[in-house]
Amino acid sequence: MRRDGEHRPETPVNPALQRVLGQPGGQDLLEVLTDGLSGSDLTTLLLEVFRRRADRLSPAEVMRRYRADRFVVPAPVSFTALRRTEDTLISALPDGFEMLVLAPVLPLAAHSAVATVDPRKVIATIRGSEVAADPTNALALEASARRSLALASEPRSRAPVRLAASQRVTRAQQFQGPGMLAHFQIFGLVTAGRDTGNHSFEHQQLNEHLQFAVRALTAAGAQHTQIRLTCLEEASRPIVERMRAGLASLPATSVMEDPDRTTGRAYYTGVCFKIYTGVEGELVEVGDGGFVDWSRRLTGNRKERLLISGFGLERLAETVTPRPRLDQSPAHQKATQSTDSDNCS
Repeated sequence: MRRDGEHRPETPVNPALQRVLGQPGGQDLLEVLTDGLSGSDLTTLLLEVFRRRADRLSPAEVMRRYRADRFVVPAPVSFTALRRTEDTLISALPDGFEMLVLAPVLPLAAHSAVATVDPRKVIATIRGSEVAADPTNALALEASARRSLALASEPRSRAPVRLAASQRVTRAQQFQGPGMLAHFQIFGLVTAGRDTGNHSFEHQQLNEHLQFAVRALTAAGAQHTQIRLTCLEEASRPIVERMRAGLASLPATSVMEDPDRTTGRAYYTGVCFKIYTGVEGELVEVGDGGFVDWSRRLTGNRKERLLISGFGLERLAETVTPRPRLDQSPAHQKATQSTDSDNCS
């Protein structure tokens, strides 16, 4: 039930939802499902609902859904090219990073309670979980859990946690334009640790993530890498200036500021960045990252710091080291793919 004084957010303006709620008993049903049942009781009810619906579906109906559902069609990218790109990034990881095999689902609200992603852009399950939409969310949970253990034994522990993963993710928002699918592969990194003063943690870890990006893209075949830094608060200006100076000597790499960036400003804190790769004179966005306050909120410790990075493997596989695509069946000739490495906020 709703706690005393808890504010119920207004129902989003959604024509389909408004149509359902406009039916007799619709609003009451929403309230019962939202507040009137415990989580376990709601799961029990929904499991039975979907069992009955599944029992009514014929093989022909399943096949029709398979042909039409953008969430289930295979990606048109070559598996070999994708695996080759993934191996390249893994080989470029700095020492100290641990590769994890992430679960395909996370606790309900893992993307919205901390990372401020609209829940409607994430696929919720009837078992009180949600399908992974970005590996950095799961990596942040694991890194924060490990940091909490370290802090429990040593309250001022500075031991950083460095984690990475390659994960197939799904996002529910409608992507526009050709070459966009609801599911795609992201290679994610996170570094969690404690504020050590004078922005030393931020500078050291950001330098490590960006050096990795340049090294990985060069190994994948990029002819040029462009790093665009955005300073989100004046206190972080020294970080940006030190990064521009420190990365200026990297071969085939340019570093610039991007004060006009609009995406991710409510998602990141301090400094964020985008990574572009150049092939035959064309720049393509392949990476995105920055500092977030997730570990502070997950551990309840204001001294905690967290840096995340994400790279679109399909975009890298097809842009940097393109390979002939596998033939597609007629059922999937209209299938498209998304390689957006940006966050889903």
